[in-house]
Amino acid sequence: MAVYTHIDSDDMTMLVHRFNAGELRSAKGIAEGVENSNYLVETDKGRFIFTVYEKRVDLDDLPFFFAMIDHLVSRGCPVPGALMTSEGAHIVHWQGKAMAMMEFMPGLSVTHPNPSQAHAVGRALGQAHAALADFDRIRPNALGPQGWFDLAARCGDDLDHIRPGLKARVEAECAHIRAHWPQDLPVSAIHADLFPDNVLMSGDHVSALIDFYFACTEVRAWDVAVTHAAWCFEPDGTGYNAAVGDALLAGYDESFGLSDAERAAFPVLARGACLRFLLTRAWDWLNTPADAMVTRKDPVAFLNRLEHYAAS
Repeated sequence: MAVYTHIDSDDMTMLVHRFNAGELRSAKGIAEGVENSNYLVETDKGRFIFTVYEKRVDLDDLPFFFAMIDHLVSRGCPVPGALMTSEGAHIVHWQGKAMAMMEFMPGLSVTHPNPSQAHAVGRALGQAHAALADFDRIRPNALGPQGWFDLAARCGDDLDHIRPGLKARVEAECAHIRAHWPQDLPVSAIHADLFPDNVLMSGDHVSALIDFYFACTEVRAWDVAVTHAAWCFEPDGTGYNAAVGDALLAGYDESFGLSDAERAAFPVLARGACLRFLLTRAWDWLNTPADAMVTRKDPVAFLNRLEHYAAS
């Protein structure tokens, strides 16, 4: 993504001062991510990520996200902390947009994770779930099962423009989810989007879990299923890597663990994870203008994952 909101040096200096982050030395737009504009900022106090929240983020959700981040940081989880203004606020408003500053965390996102990296991610996810056991804020998941059914209906016949027969396949999967989605598993705050590009790795170690802007209150084990589906396949959704999948679950078991009921429900949770990303990608695929700055992601990559879990 190109940076949507451009900030000149004088304005960035003023904004950095509002966060008590020191004297600005440099600020560079980061051409990564699809939701917000991000800058790598360096001051005499260190390096930070400066974020401008664009139209796809509901500003009413920001207090939940920052409370969750603060909670995880206070429990020693590998999550970058959010800076606060002198007034005790996590965000500032400028030119009609909300903005925040986060600690810079070193590390790289991996494209083809190995089992050791997957094990570390599973452990970090379990650590986060353990830390969130006493987090009492709630944000309903707009992209939970009912959201999938609604989105499937909105996409309608256009799904077949992506791949012939996709509408019928999605309808069948929605029916399966309606019939088999678990109703009695533990619910908590979850990340809900822990793809490899939302984890910074230093070798085989997790430096940071980042980008909590889909975090919500949902079936906790579904977070594990989302992460499993995101980490254990080739980018096109083929080539399931059993060693990576097993390592991720083993790492999670070491720090938190799945109950017998969660293990029994895992296949349908994984299918739900695939349906969620298939449909949100399909909606974007069908509704993003050809000249938009956002690069569309292929929904078929999650159809391929879905077929793997459905056949398991």
